[in-house]
Amino acid sequence: MDEHAVGPTPAEAAFAEAVATSPRRARTRERLLDAALALFAEVGVDATSIEAICDRAGFTRGAFYSNFTDKAELVDALAVREQGHAIDELRAAIETSPWQDVPEGTDDLGWVASVATALLDTLTIDRRWALVNSEMRLMALRDPSLAAAHEARENTLLDAIADELRRLMTCMGRRLVIPDRTFVRLLWSGFQSDLEAADRSLATDRPTTANELAATWIPEVVTRLTEPVDAPD
Repeated sequence: MDEHAVGPTPAEAAFAEAVATSPRRARTRERLLDAALALFAEVGVDATSIEAICDRAGFTRGAFYSNFTDKAELVDALAVREQGHAIDELRAAIETSPWQDVPEGTDDLGWVASVATALLDTLTIDRRWALVNSEMRLMALRDPSLAAAHEARENTLLDAIADELRRLMTCMGRRLVIPDRTFVRLLWSGFQSDLEAADRSLATDRPTTANELAATWIPEVVTRLTEPVDAPD
């Protein structure tokens, strides 16, 4: 043993402690976000208190405030997480979709429909987040102070979706004939309507899913709003 060895400096000790506790801290953060998502879907964002989130997650307020400064920061973090999940899932779905089998630049609705249906079948829709996101949109409409943050989050998501869809179109030998953001907004608005229609159908004898509804119109929209890459400008 080296009798001249010295212990770690305070800064080194603090760094070592942070590294050691970071996995636990990450798990705590995820549990708080999971609890918030469940409560927001059950009773609403406004009606959910920090205390209720802590109780559901099984933590103290101290654990909450070591991860988030307030509920608004948690809401932002939840939106970032859920949007990230959605983009990761879309990216994975594109990688495994049957676009490789589609003749390049085809206008055949059947081929486009096969890719769109395969994508939709792969994607999962978390009804809880759909409810929470709808409420957040209404909150932003009612409160101008929330509008900018909500718009920024939606634009980030739409841009990411546009990037993935542009990549898919390129792989299929097609290009959009309208601006990327406009195309994605059309798809997004239509799918939001399908989510609401699917919710209403739960109370009927013939319930359906948003994916099933979207599969009836997305292929035609894609076919009409794109063209082969080698088409004349």
